[in-house]
Amino acid sequence: MKQKKPKKRITQISLFHWVFAGNLKLQLILLLVIILIVFARVVPLEVQKRIINDSIALKNFDGLLVYSAIYIIAITAAGGLKLAINYLQALIGENAINTMRKEVYAHILSLPLGFFRTTQPGMVVSSLMTELSTAGSFAGMAFAVPVTNILTLLAFAVYLLWLNTKLATVTLLLYPVIVFVLPILQKKANRANKKRVDLSRRTSSQIAESISGIHEVQVHGAFAEENRKFGHLTDQLKKIRIRWSLFRFAIKTANNYFVGLGPFIIFIYGGYLIMNGQLELGAMVAFLSAQEKLFDPWKELIDFYQTYQDASVQYYRTMNYFDALPEFPVECSSAPKQPLTGGIEVQGLSFQTSDGHRLLSDITFSLKPGEHLAVVGFSGSGKSTLIQCIGKMYAYSQGSIQIDGVELSSLSKQEVIENIGYVSQNPFIFTDTIRENLLYAKRATTTLSASGDPKEVVDLDKMILVLQQVGLFVDVMRFGLESTVGPDDTKTMETIIRIRKKLREKFGDKLKKSVEFYSRDSYHHNSSVGENIIFGSSTNPNFGPHLLPENKNFLLFLRQENLHLPLLQLGETLAVEAVDLFSGLESMDLFFEKSPVSFENIKECEKIIKGLKNTTLDQISPADQTLLLSIALAFTPGIHSMTSLPEKLRDKILQARMRFPDWCNSIKPGLFNFYCETSYLPNQSILNNIFFGKIRPGLPGAQEIINQSITHLLIEEDYLEKIAKIGMDFNVGNMGDKLSGGQRQKLAIARVLLKQPKIILMDEATSALDNKSQARIQKLMTTRWKGKRTVIAVVHRIDIIENFDKIAVTKNGKFVEFGTYQALIEQKGALHELIYGKQ
Repeated sequence: MKQKKPKKRITQISLFHWVFAGNLKLQLILLLVIILIVFARVVPLEVQKRIINDSIALKNFDGLLVYSAIYIIAITAAGGLKLAINYLQALIGENAINTMRKEVYAHILSLPLGFFRTTQPGMVVSSLMTELSTAGSFAGMAFAVPVTNILTLLAFAVYLLWLNTKLATVTLLLYPVIVFVLPILQKKANRANKKRVDLSRRTSSQIAESISGIHEVQVHGAFAEENRKFGHLTDQLKKIRIRWSLFRFAIKTANNYFVGLGPFIIFIYGGYLIMNGQLELGAMVAFLSAQEKLFDPWKELIDFYQTYQDASVQYYRTMNYFDALPEFPVECSSAPKQPLTGGIEVQGLSFQTSDGHRLLSDITFSLKPGEHLAVVGFSGSGKSTLIQCIGKMYAYSQGSIQIDGVELSSLSKQEVIENIGYVSQNPFIFTDTIRENLLYAKRATTTLSASGDPKEVVDLDKMILVLQQVGLFVDVMRFGLESTVGPDDTKTMETIIRIRKKLREKFGDKLKKSVEFYSRDSYHHNSSVGENIIFGSSTNPNFGPHLLPENKNFLLFLRQENLHLPLLQLGETLAVEAVDLFSGLESMDLFFEKSPVSFENIKECEKIIKGLKNTTLDQISPADQTLLLSIALAFTPGIHSMTSLPEKLRDKILQARMRFPDWCNSIKPGLFNFYCETSYLPNQSILNNIFFGKIRPGLPGAQEIINQSITHLLIEEDYLEKIAKIGMDFNVGNMGDKLSGGQRQKLAIARVLLKQPKIILMDEATSALDNKSQARIQKLMTTRWKGKRTVIAVVHRIDIIENFDKIAVTKNGKFVEFGTYQALIEQKGALHELIYGKQ
């Protein structure tokens, strides 16, 4: 039986492969268009000759009209056909770029992890998005440009030889000289281009490294050092780009010079032939026109040659860089797979890096299905490397790892992925929603399966269950409650208003001490003066709370309600109190939280108070009035205990609140949305709409009581899952930067749990969790995983290892102790020393 020829790696495919791969039909259409355009380009030359010789010389006006019509038709057709060629080129090029990027990207993802230790992300990005773009563009023109222009040149040459063999021969002799000179210059340009590509990669990698480590740069103030490294690379890049550009311009200059010699020869030699009756005047005009038109296809060929050289350098440079074999091929085998139970047997395991550094030496142990192993030891003792070898992330150098009696190296990557889950100390969270991150591992497993549907919908109950198990469900609910509802979702709005009403009816008395519910008829001490006046939220950014003291319309309203001066007086009182209490304090002092006067405004308040000794409030500058008014409007009696709100002023504010909606409608209808117990609050969160009030400050446990009450009602209304779904659509930001370290670790653990692997590998996976969350994960491991899932956990906290079935103590890449917790403590060896120290 004839063996199947192994498929070439993507990195070993020729640049010219992409010219016809998937584009054969388009190239055939392109060939037909090219033939037509060549014909359309030659016709005007013959027409010019006949216009002069047969029409103008013989004064044949009818012939002039016919030939002129043929001429305009030919050049119009040539223009349209050129547009068609450009479109087909672009289509072929974009097809090539798209396919090239997809296949190279798929290859890069399969490369060994060790490859990425020396490869910066910026270099990968630059290669895929910039360097391959040039190669793809070349693939689009690789057939059309040379065929079009070579056929055009041949057609012109044949036509010129037909007109006059002697003049055509002398004129066309220039082109072999150009063909000899230009490659010499191009070789120099290629050398410079290779250096340019390498330097561009290094510069991209430097940028990626600095941005990835921006926290370290800013914490250590290493701005000058990073600028120095970047500046050195860009200076080198500038020099080599100038050299590269010089050679490219030299090629174009030489080409233009030789092409410019053509008319010179025609004038001298062609003029001589006309004088001696060996050449017609119309033929010489056709020669001059052809010589001019020869420049365009020749120039395009030179540009094509340069593009080919640039694309070739970048393409093969990129492919050579990524020309490595995957350590573990990811293949969907057609052979039936036996489900694993999770038994692990490790014998004489060793791991050595490519540079000869030994990280693991002669590791031997075994675990029954469902047993839990805690790996402890000093930093750099090989704990993480052991986990990664068992997870088939690195190929071990010596020894054996068997899963259910099957050697790990013989298991396909697919089987390993389906049966082993891995959680790292710093898990990567993708820039997407919580839902997409949660489903990531499950979907990846489904996609690898030969019969799996990558769009398989995971049951919502399962997702909620794993979120509850790892302690992330409360956060997801909070994300859902803090989101807003779309303006057309009336059903959700009605449900939330119904829940709001039930919250008051069922839990109003219980929450009364913790919450100040909104009521149109009463003053709210936990809301600012400005919030009490408006009793709603603005739909216009010009009427935002921080801009109201400067808003002329709002100031007019305050004057109409006789509130302007009283509020200025309140602002003055608050400013005096703040200056007396806080003058001289630091900006970070917590006392400022008890005042509506910020640290930045203390100095300005001092100036205003001094000025008021010689003038009145209504005579101070508009800027000073704005500051005092902003202080008064920000005053919240329930928080700012430095002074009390006068009763008369409070009554005036309530009266102004009642008239404020009518005044707003007279200015512009819909300027504000006003709070109403029977209406939904647009632009406010779901939580604010249900809660419809503010928590009283200084009451420990108030938030937990409120959360329990709201959760109870959500369950009662069968709306808990809806809020959970909204919460799972929360976007976690750039690589999860909207989540805390603990939330990222919980999400990573939940991500692994959702695919239900038989073996779970945890590399300090709970290091960022607080004590309560840590205890939750430990309880999950003890009650739900023990006996069902085999666990190997690198543990950073010694106080939590007592519940593990086995303990391994590592040192210098070896197991110095292995056994049960009690047995190792009784030995008073390495584990005893780690826990109690030397005694």
